Amino acid sequence: MSTPAHEPATGLDLSALEEITEAVESGAGLPEVVRAAARALDASLIVLDRAAMVLAVAARSPADERSLLAEGPGVETLDLRVADIPVGALRLRPRTGAVAPGAALQRLVTMLVASEVERLRAPDRASEQALEGFLRALLDRDLRDRQDIVARAAELGVDLSDGASMLVARAHSRVPTEEGWRARVLAVADRGVRAVAGGAIAALVERGDLPGAEVVVLVPGADQALAARAADSLARELESALAGHRFAIGRSRVASGPGELHRAGSEALLAANVVEGDAERVVLAFEETGAYRLLLSAMSEDPAELQRFYTETVEPLVAYDEQYETGLVATVEAFLDADGNVAGTAQRLFTHRHTIRYRLERVRELSGLDVGSTDGREKLSLGLKAMRVLGIAHRGGPASERGTAAGRVARGALRRSD
Repeated sequence: MSTPAHEPATGLDLSALEEITEAVESGAGLPEVVRAAARALDASLIVLDRAAMVLAVAARSPADERSLLAEGPGVETLDLRVADIPVGALRLRPRTGAVAPGAALQRLVTMLVASEVERLRAPDRASEQALEGFLRALLDRDLRDRQDIVARAAELGVDLSDGASMLVARAHSRVPTEEGWRARVLAVADRGVRAVAGGAIAALVERGDLPGAEVVVLVPGADQALAARAADSLARELESALAGHRFAIGRSRVASGPGELHRAGSEALLAANVVEGDAERVVLAFEETGAYRLLLSAMSEDPAELQRFYTETVEPLVAYDEQYETGLVATVEAFLDADGNVAGTAQRLFTHRHTIRYRLERVRELSGLDVGSTDGREKLSLGLKAMRVLGIAHRGGPASERGTAAGRVARGALRRSD
């Protein structure tokens, strides 16, 4: 007689156990392994390294995660060992009403998690201040000399001999946040990336004009596929651990040498800026930015000129949207995406054609650019690209101008890059 896929007496779920094995074999990363382990054990889990740093979490909520960290009621701590060498700890708490897992299943899951922790174990981590200082110096081009870059990286335990890639991840909260939420974004991003690339380093970069939180990541090595997996793992972990947030992640090409890291940082920033304006995507590689790539040198070499072009084209629309909570910028974007078709634009924005025509006329009055002409469309298109490349946040709102009563658009539908 065949063995059933689920045996209540032991809590054994062979399909969930198979998920763990597949996650390990595919290199999906420790967070995916731990989430599969949580399903197999029907429990909330948290994995810590030998220094008690959180490596992965599969909890129902931030409160559940805090309780696991504090070893609250019902939490059991298991040592993770490989060949009798301690590599970390696994804390678990069975979910309400769950059948306690059998000893054999628990031991097998613990062994698989321990082997994944050991595989990804990295040298002792440098301080957050040291990591932030190094990554900021690369982005700002304060570090230019190859030997200086290599020496600073070596102090942080990072080997740049084979090159590296850069990632930039941004998080914007859509809900009220707790104190210290930016630090939580960094912690989640760090473990998401290191789950795939153990030698990666990450830091929270604070900028006065930057809403939300921005994390910069350096992934050592020339393997572009590894950097892509790291970006995907980062996105999965952020979306899993931080509900109520919106994310934008940019990935650079591989920098073959230390001297190219500033270029890689600029590429990752550009990709992050571009994907923030795309409601359909979270991760974007520099190679996928299309015509935006042509503006990268302008951003690096003469940002003032790029700023002037933005000022002369799109800035009046952005200012009007922010003052009156209208959707002129979103309307121009949709109009260009619809190849200049008013009916197609109205369909995209779920509003009336008369409203679209009224907004486009307002665009002409404010910018002096007529969307009915090829020159006007080209300048507005480049102005929008300049806005993305410069990382300028646009905060539109529900349409409140004359003629929108029958076609009011929800705030979220128009605010594409706030």
